[in-house]
Amino acid sequence: MASQTAVQPALVLASASPRRLDLLKQVGVTPDRIDPADIDETPERDETPRLHALRLARQKARAVASRAPGDFVLAADTVVAVGRRILPKAETEDQAIHCLSLLSGRNHKVLTAVAAIAPDGREAARLVETRVQVKRLSELERADYLASGEWRGKAGGYAVQGVAGGFIIDLQGSYTGVVGLPLYETLNLLRGLGWSGS
Repeated sequence: MASQTAVQPALVLASASPRRLDLLKQVGVTPDRIDPADIDETPERDETPRLHALRLARQKARAVASRAPGDFVLAADTVVAVGRRILPKAETEDQAIHCLSLLSGRNHKVLTAVAAIAPDGREAARLVETRVQVKRLSELERADYLASGEWRGKAGGYAVQGVAGGFIIDLQGSYTGVVGLPLYETLNLLRGLGWSGS
């Protein structure tokens, strides 16, 4: 009688971010499905940036796990913070200008929380904090960056892997965490829950 090979549960990425998908592919991981979570990302009253990122990552994972029983679910959330102030995902030019004004010539934190849920319902989460220093931006640099449109939809109005990478003086922590998914912590999280993919 032929032995039957156990089927590996699927890995579902609860994110529409092409950057997170690219990062996973960089380390040879291709999710079986992409199922973005649609949740309210409004910060709660007096919520710190750290707690905000962790709450959203967990909520995204749980929202998708409810429709993906028996699978591994991976979710993440990235927050850019100046002190206790959470910067928005810039959707308008005014928001982008506001973010640039806060970041110019200052240090800030990028907090990326990763949450995963195993097929048996076990959950795990990690938060990775990276400190980033941005140069003082001239009016011309701000205008050129706004004209690029690269800020749109980005936490804090910038993407470190794009034009704004030229504004970064120092980065202490996880570069991939700033892009949107800290790879070392993500792989450890999944493997700790029993995921055995590549």
